[in-house]
Amino acid sequence: MNTQATCFTPFQSDISDISLPEKFTFPFYYEPHPIAIRAAEQLQDFIQHSADWKHNFGLDPEDHSHPIGKMFGVLVVKDEDGQLGFLSGFSGKVGNGNHYEGFVPPVYDMLAEDGFFNQGATELTVMNNRTRELENSDAFIEAKALLETLKETAAEEIEARRLERVENRKKRKELKLRALEENNGQLPPEVEKKILRHSMKDKYELAELTDQWNKTIEQQSKIVDEFALEINALKRARKQKSNQLQKQLFDEYHFLNADNEEKSLWDIFHAIDKPPPSGAGECAAPKLLHYAYQHNLHPIAMAEFWWGISPKSEIRKHGHFYPSCRGKCEPILGHMLKGLEVDPNPMLVNPADGKSLPIIFEDEYLVVVNKPANFLSVPGKTITDSVYSRIQELYPNATGPLIIHRLDMSTSGILLLAKTKEAHKYIQYQFIHRHIEKTYVALLDGVIEKDNGIIDLPLRTDIDDRPRQLVCYEHGKPAKTEYKVLSRANGKTRIQFHPITGRTHQLRVHAAHSDGLNTPIVGDDLYGTKANRLHLHAASITFRHPESKELMTIEAEAEF
Repeated sequence: MNTQATCFTPFQSDISDISLPEKFTFPFYYEPHPIAIRAAEQLQDFIQHSADWKHNFGLDPEDHSHPIGKMFGVLVVKDEDGQLGFLSGFSGKVGNGNHYEGFVPPVYDMLAEDGFFNQGATELTVMNNRTRELENSDAFIEAKALLETLKETAAEEIEARRLERVENRKKRKELKLRALEENNGQLPPEVEKKILRHSMKDKYELAELTDQWNKTIEQQSKIVDEFALEINALKRARKQKSNQLQKQLFDEYHFLNADNEEKSLWDIFHAIDKPPPSGAGECAAPKLLHYAYQHNLHPIAMAEFWWGISPKSEIRKHGHFYPSCRGKCEPILGHMLKGLEVDPNPMLVNPADGKSLPIIFEDEYLVVVNKPANFLSVPGKTITDSVYSRIQELYPNATGPLIIHRLDMSTSGILLLAKTKEAHKYIQYQFIHRHIEKTYVALLDGVIEKDNGIIDLPLRTDIDDRPRQLVCYEHGKPAKTEYKVLSRANGKTRIQFHPITGRTHQLRVHAAHSDGLNTPIVGDDLYGTKANRLHLHAASITFRHPESKELMTIEAEAEF
């Protein structure tokens, strides 16, 4: 073994009964290989009993510091002598550090005290503090307040003077009319001069007042602008420094692959014309692979698991395995896995191959199918076989766009399609205005005590890990679900969902999230644990027929 590979950990248990995988783990959709599970179990035992952590994972009720769960990873490797072992790593930092004995180090140590990043971060902190100091200074606040007061007072006085001028104009008009009447239609010169003099006086006084206030406001604006100029200059300098620091940081991260080729983080993302997202390169998987390549260790299998309390926005279950994130890791691992034999991407395999598409209702306007689980509603990027393509082939003369709504690929059940443009428009209107009632049946991986209720958790897409969804009260779209327990048996709950809104993965997130039912749907490979299928089924739909306008309900019983 390479003696420099100090993070190489031998297996403590007998692994002779485990056959090694023929190919390396496809990191974005996989079931952990038994050898990786054995490594993960050994690491989890170490994490649980190690006294070296200065980090609250949220598992100790006596620890009242801020709890943060973490993603850990294991990489089973073979050294140059053929000995099997594994490497351990974690994403980001644990506690206040990123160096722990037995764990692979970061690809680049951005926390090093004498490093450029820490020095640059200190400069940014100074700029931030100075900006806040200026923005919150009494002098700046008072100057802005005085400027607003002057503007309000000026507006009031100018408006009062303008109204006075209007009133004077009326009086002069009355004076003129009386003079004309008293002088047989002739306006005496002295009256004409008096009217003109008063008119000029009004005009001058309004202009003078306006000018005086403009000068006063301009003087006060200059005082405010002096603060604002310094603040904006600091903000521009901070942004420029931050961009420069970020670019320099991206250039410092260099990743090896199995062919011993090296690429910087910046070059990897520049090749796909995207800026590297914050935190790219700090996940467990790239750190583990980079260390293995550095020390001539051959990667065999990999697995990543969550340890600790779930973040408020995400769904992460303690001890569960999760694939690598796509937004940050997919481009990096795309480079790092070159030269390795990797399991094929299962998402490129047609999940509908060999499956029939049952039609449960049709007439000359509509067709309703009972979509099987793991069957696309519409063509994907690489797979065209879908409900849409099959119905299009079955009804080549249909004039409608066909698809009115969709179901997730993993979800089975009722899908309504329109054969004509008029039918499509009529049904779509009902969807948009929430006139259509849909119910779903699901099997949850646990017992729900409450018989019914409403879940109200806003959702948005996790841009770093599509298609996962996040609970987000700041940027999320409203999402509401009514639920009713149908039965409880064998530690599981059969439940009926009525989605009031129709967000992506709404029922899956509302079931699994800690602020929802905190119990994932059986077979949910994104928010729970993978099984033979996702146990979620669109069981009924109620709508008005586009031609007869009669209320219709179509049902399809779940097969689980």
